[in-house]
Amino acid sequence: MLKKLASLCVVGALFSTSALAQNEETVRYDRALAAGYKAQFICSGLWNGGKSLADIKADELTGIYERVANIVPTLTEEVDETKHQVRVRFADDAPPRVAIWNSRSGCTSMPIGFDGPDKKMATGERMLVDDQHWPMGDRDAAIPSARRLPSIERAAKRAFEADLYGGKTSAILVIKDGVIHAEAYKQDHDLHTAQRTWSVAKSLAGTLIGHSVQQQMVDINAPVQIPEWQKPGDTRAALTIDQLMRMSSGLVSDTAGNRTDPLYMGGATVTGRATAWPLLYKPGTRFRYANNDTLLAVHAARTQHPDFDPFGFFQKLGMTRTYVETDWQDNYILSSQVWTTARDLGRLGILYLNNGLWNGERLLPESWRTYVSTASGPQPEGRGFGYGATFWLMNQSEGIPKDTFAGFGNRGQYLVIIPSLDLVIVRRGYDTGDKRFDIEAFTRDIVAATTA
Repeated sequence: MLKKLASLCVVGALFSTSALAQNEETVRYDRALAAGYKAQFICSGLWNGGKSLADIKADELTGIYERVANIVPTLTEEVDETKHQVRVRFADDAPPRVAIWNSRSGCTSMPIGFDGPDKKMATGERMLVDDQHWPMGDRDAAIPSARRLPSIERAAKRAFEADLYGGKTSAILVIKDGVIHAEAYKQDHDLHTAQRTWSVAKSLAGTLIGHSVQQQMVDINAPVQIPEWQKPGDTRAALTIDQLMRMSSGLVSDTAGNRTDPLYMGGATVTGRATAWPLLYKPGTRFRYANNDTLLAVHAARTQHPDFDPFGFFQKLGMTRTYVETDWQDNYILSSQVWTTARDLGRLGILYLNNGLWNGERLLPESWRTYVSTASGPQPEGRGFGYGATFWLMNQSEGIPKDTFAGFGNRGQYLVIIPSLDLVIVRRGYDTGDKRFDIEAFTRDIVAATTA
């Protein structure tokens, strides 16, 4: 009996030791994620967004993931303005987490343990065309006051009334018939302040894929040629870009929705993480909103089109303050990690209002707007918004035209496009989980204001 008790005590001790070690690893890993998050957002906020460090800490580093929210303020950042680097230490026995900025794709989060030498970063000359006429530049962007609809301006500015719509609005922009009817920003923000798009980036990803289709370089209905899936017997190789764009891949991952912590905070890579998840359901039979599907759609498009070039495409549109960030292996993180301004999102909306034409050049297939804004296959459960291909559908919302489609992003990023009214609505914010902006109600009020 005594031997049995002794054995149980040994087992219990080993279990306690193992649990303690696991807890220590979890704490250390969360600190590493928090350090990566802080380095990345300070880097992007400073040099993509044009913000002050104080504004970044007040807006970008508050109301964030619970996993790192309490850790981030305890970590100290080192900002190197000369090298365009941010370093944040998370442990005494490990190198700091590092984010490095470049002029072409913004900030890159280096992997945990990175200690140099510095990565050679991509370069690209940003041609700021602010003095050109709208929508390419900023000249004559707003409609003359004599022709402006006061009802739209009044309705738009109410976006800043948190008691009415919720959230913490940072920018609002309403474009009607190609010109700006209303535009407003929070203190210390202006027309050139960039914010992270979060999942509105998925709609940008769909646009870039559409441009590749227009160039006859990508077939969205053909089996993907993702290199990691090309071994015999890998059933994932039968997936199509269309299924990935519609969130109906059938793939599973550790978390659904907008959580990709190892990639967004841990310095992991798209090819290392997004390609690893197994098939759980028959493709095209279940809707599951997941970052991985968008990451894989872009990865697949690039295998068909090596010259896939977000920088060049957005320069062509006058979206000169849009940064599509990459992992340290130069894979685009187009599920979330794009920084842009309200006006640049407005330009994208105008491209769709013009059905893919820009300055007389066709940048998207003539059928692309219909394609991305049409439901096909499985849809999100419950009443609310439908899903097309990288765009949400607002065709079930009372008081909103049936052809309305939109890009939605975390923390209150919205791009709403209504072709039948020649209307684009952009709303940017720093919302928190308990105070979300009611985009449905706001869109309904702006629609009503256009006909008032």
